[in-house]
Amino acid sequence: MKENNRAGIWLMIGATFVFAMQDGISRHLGGVYNVWMVVMIRYWFFAAFVLWITRRNGGLQKALRPARPYLQMFRGALLALEICVTVLSFTLLGLVESHAVFACYPLLVAAFSGPVLGEAVGWRSWAAIGVGFFGILVILKPGFGVFAPEAIVPLVGALMFALYGLLTRLAAKTDSTQTSFFWTGIIGAIVMTLIGAWFWEPMSRPDWAWMALLCVTGVLGHWLLIKCYEFAEASIVQPFAYLQLVFVSIVGVTLFGEAIRANVVLGAAIVVAAGIFTLLHSRRVA
Repeated sequence: MKENNRAGIWLMIGATFVFAMQDGISRHLGGVYNVWMVVMIRYWFFAAFVLWITRRNGGLQKALRPARPYLQMFRGALLALEICVTVLSFTLLGLVESHAVFACYPLLVAAFSGPVLGEAVGWRSWAAIGVGFFGILVILKPGFGVFAPEAIVPLVGALMFALYGLLTRLAAKTDSTQTSFFWTGIIGAIVMTLIGAWFWEPMSRPDWAWMALLCVTGVLGHWLLIKCYEFAEASIVQPFAYLQLVFVSIVGVTLFGEAIRANVVLGAAIVVAAGIFTLLHSRRVA
């Protein structure tokens, strides 16, 4: 078990590093071209990968008949739109501040697990959620000068991703992980094609290379994540997912010249600490 847990932890660290690279490429492409087109092309490659791996595992027929098709369609569309919102926040706020705010999504999952899944949320979890949102206020600094409306964008993205996570847990009660993964890729590609096809614009040859790398990192990151959960339980490896904030901060500072402000560091530390406490508490209760 220790060897399996160790492998799972290293796979999670690898996944967070790959996702950080993916976010850096998304920030570059999203700043030059429209976000809809960038996410659309990324989803084409992702859908092809999902279709291939589902057929390879012999689960295509079962994946095409989910127990809750409308739930699968909604969560697939929700994730695609959430990625658009998150990439937009990278171009508006930068990688560092966007991820600092986005780190609150586990707290949002805990907060909405009651009304969405009917799970009990104890006073300790609510206290951690309150502390985490105090950390968000520290990052955003409302009341200090003119509050920037774009600061809400990563918070909206975190809310959408938290809802996606809850709906995924709901779908897992009746459908396999492979079925949910299939619908995530296929529906996302359909939704983004219906939107992104209207915003097509020519792309330079070097940026097509970056786009290809973006598609590869997207698939590689998801593959590492899948293998990670095969080796270890989510409660063991999930705290290491916060390393993405560290990796993405390095990318933001070194490649995009972003500054790490003291309030962002303090607020992110509060949010991460609250998220880890919530995770450990839920594991202890379980």
